[in-house]
Amino acid sequence: MSSIDVHPLSAYDNEKDSEKAMGHETNVAVVAVAALHDPVFGDLEANGPNYRDVGWLGTAVLMVKATIGLGVLGIPYSLQTLGFVPGILALIAVEIIVTSSENHPEVYTMGDAGSVMFGRAGEIGLDVAWMLYMIFCTGMAMVSISTSLNAVSMHGTCTAVFIAVAAVVGLGFGSIRTLGKITFLGWIGVASITASIITMTVAVGIQDRPADAPKVGPWEKNAKAFGDPTFPAAMSAVSSFLLASAATPTFFGMISEMRDPRMYTRALCVAQGTTSCFYIIIGSIVYHFCGQYVAYPALGSAGPLMKKVCYGLAIPALVVTLTIYLHLPAKFVFVRLLRGSEHLSRSTPTHWITWFGCTISITIVAYIIASSIPIFSSLMGLIGASLCPFVSVLPTALMWLHDNWFGNPRERTLKVKATAAFAVFVFATGLLICGGGTYGAVMDIISSESARPWSCLDNSNSVSS
Repeated sequence: MSSIDVHPLSAYDNEKDSEKAMGHETNVAVVAVAALHDPVFGDLEANGPNYRDVGWLGTAVLMVKATIGLGVLGIPYSLQTLGFVPGILALIAVEIIVTSSENHPEVYTMGDAGSVMFGRAGEIGLDVAWMLYMIFCTGMAMVSISTSLNAVSMHGTCTAVFIAVAAVVGLGFGSIRTLGKITFLGWIGVASITASIITMTVAVGIQDRPADAPKVGPWEKNAKAFGDPTFPAAMSAVSSFLLASAATPTFFGMISEMRDPRMYTRALCVAQGTTSCFYIIIGSIVYHFCGQYVAYPALGSAGPLMKKVCYGLAIPALVVTLTIYLHLPAKFVFVRLLRGSEHLSRSTPTHWITWFGCTISITIVAYIIASSIPIFSSLMGLIGASLCPFVSVLPTALMWLHDNWFGNPRERTLKVKATAAFAVFVFATGLLICGGGTYGAVMDIISSESARPWSCLDNSNSVSS
């Protein structure tokens, strides 16, 4: 995408200056698209796609939806692994880390941030890491939809078929050209996942016992304040927290299509504050009622009937998640291929052929990944450990050190030194999660009989429920 030298506010600034010269108040929402030149997308014409049409609230909604998915349903299980106290502290720490990574709203891509820190090599390295992360998350979204369809239909057909259906649906919605036209889906997705998770939370609270507990006789909740996990299990749990929270790499693409990028911080604070509170409250309540019998994903804890209901309510949200994660890497490749060309912002045959070529290519690669590891928890653990640190944790520490330690060697106050120590700790934590978490995830995949490529086995455990 654009060079780091070009600030995304330049088009907006020109837009305001033009309006002031004509004696009108600024209203970005009604500015003629033909008057704009965007440093990434070029001249935005009235008959072409408007790439800068997302308000701050719409951006916040897209951020929330990109973050909250079935990943939240792994939090209660991770609390059981780590224990409630260290689990909540780890979750809060992860939320702080991934939020602080958004200290560079002036860049358009993760690669631009890498370019600032390490030049061309940094740009290529972070762009590759970001693309891999996004494509694997697209595959995970396909698996989550197949899991829901299996649960609702009681494994009505082969899981491989459901994954293929998810891929086709994702391709259709992901091919919508601009985030501005996807925003309404974000509202639907947030309402859908909220309804699903709250329904599940209420259900586990009022039921006699969790679905996985003994059917008759006494049962021991065994909720732990402090757990005693093995190292791979602990790293896998932290990786699950990270993946549930680490949608921040998608935010680079969202800010580039905001009408007013100056409102980015407001959108970020609203989105991350909402997500953090939601995770802590839901995770704590579900773990409190289910204890050692919490399912993974937690929707299975509510019993066979409510499991169907909750998964059914979640399907629209999972489709929206798939849409966002498919759209953004396709848009990244699309802009890379057509930047500097009139075809980027005009609806020419070349524009359409390139755009659909990008969305189809991302869909095919993600489909192969989803079909190769068709178990949600296994794929989630692998992505959270092997890819998330490279796009959410390690760059966080490096960005801060670049700006505040190496960039200002004369301003090393006690506060700066303390924060630098925290940044080094974050970096070391990222490496630990990457190494230990990947080992734990790989062991989980090897031990899972259902994680066979193009498997027809039920990945929702509905047949045995």
